[in-house]
Amino acid sequence: MAPSIRPLFAAATTSTTRCLAHAHSHAASTLPLTAARCLSTTAALSRQKPSHRTVDPELLPEYPYGRFRTYKQANEGLYGGAKVRFGNVISEKWNRKSRTKWLPNRHTKRLWSVGLQNFIRVRLTARTLRTIDKLGGIDEYLLGPKAARVKEMGPAGWALRWKVMQSPIIQERYAREREALGLPPRAPSLGGVDGGALEFPPDVLAQAARQTPGGRTAEDLMRDINAMLEKGEEFELDAESESDLVLSTEDQRILDDHASPENKRLLQEIDDMIKQEEASLKSEAPFMMEEEKPRKP
Repeated sequence: MAPSIRPLFAAATTSTTRCLAHAHSHAASTLPLTAARCLSTTAALSRQKPSHRTVDPELLPEYPYGRFRTYKQANEGLYGGAKVRFGNVISEKWNRKSRTKWLPNRHTKRLWSVGLQNFIRVRLTARTLRTIDKLGGIDEYLLGPKAARVKEMGPAGWALRWKVMQSPIIQERYAREREALGLPPRAPSLGGVDGGALEFPPDVLAQAARQTPGGRTAEDLMRDINAMLEKGEEFELDAESESDLVLSTEDQRILDDHASPENKRLLQEIDDMIKQEEASLKSEAPFMMEEEKPRKP
């Protein structure tokens, strides 16, 4: 009678079961506690955040054209105005139409920024990528001065544009351009941010915010002055606006106490410009021709 192999098989089965149980317990201890999706033990993928999402929304100026409403994916990249196109595919033999759509040719690229001295990770279309190559870099694309460029880059490009403009290399470039044009350097504001805007504490603005006859507050007037200073425009004041801009003694004292020396210098320059304009008007008054009065019949 041949010997039975059942005891050997039972021993091998028991050892295999113990090994599988040990491996299962070891794998369960190394798996993360949270799953990437329901009924799955796959770990969450580590995705890199796009560069435009690293900008603080509180510091970012408002995008003048608003977010896209039809193709919302364009808000998260440089799509250059590309959208989903719809149409028909017509068979050649039977002339039958089948409804279809064409998506933009989108890619995810890492482009080198000279101003930031770092790579910019962004989604963009092939058409935008060709434009960037033609201009010589993503900085030149983002810093385009035309309104059409600002409109096609979208909110994501607007955030990247602001981030590149704050870099020291681009600030030095703008300073050289202003010097070449003969313009004075931009003065820092009260908060220490380079921008040349006049800023005052909230309590001063709250006390000076009184309604003028035109329905504008002192804060609105200060915002207009800042915009005119940035554009280098001339101040044109008529009789009504001059009377509206006159501050009381108390308001003038508060502004003098809270304004920094740099802001005081800018305000003094504005006063000198107004006085020079008034003096030039008075000197030209004798040479101005009076309007002809209607003759009596």
